Amino acid sequence: MTNSETAPRTTPEDHPYAPEPASRLDWAALAPDVYKAMVRLDAASQQGLDRTLLELVKVRASQLNRCALCLDMHSKDALAAGESAERLIQLSAWEESPHFYTERELAALELTEAVTVLTDGFVPDEVYERAAKHFGEEELARLIASITVINAWNRLGVTCRRAPGHYQPDGQRRP
Repeated sequence: MTNSETAPRTTPEDHPYAPEPASRLDWAALAPDVYKAMVRLDAASQQGLDRTLLELVKVRASQLNRCALCLDMHSKDALAAGESAERLIQLSAWEESPHFYTERELAALELTEAVTVLTDGFVPDEVYERAAKHFGEEELARLIASITVINAWNRLGVTCRRAPGHYQPDGQRRP
């Protein structure tokens, strides 16, 4: 017998999932000026950058930071922007599956990891130089800013325990 044959069938109203945890704090409502500033910073950092590349970067940083809210949001945004499910699935193992990505995307992902995981040390020169080969200076500055911004959003999301699963892409840019 397979697991599907032995598992009880459930309906959406009667599913075996764990309950959704409560959010700790609605920081955006409590500090709306900070939230609005973050939204403006996020929008400014993204100007001139490819949306699909940005979503890959945001998903990868969110994977590293274990931000479920941002994973939900940016995976959905990436799919809405035309990204393939296959590339999103492979993203957590991009170093083992580089053939799914362009050299430019690989450089951005490598830079994302270096900027996100600072506990491993400074951003190595070779990582920065590889990114600089694929991005002009202004574009690189905005990419670094975008990586920094998604890391800030991730930290807010995981600290306040914002629950994933409710986001629906609507064409507006969100964290």
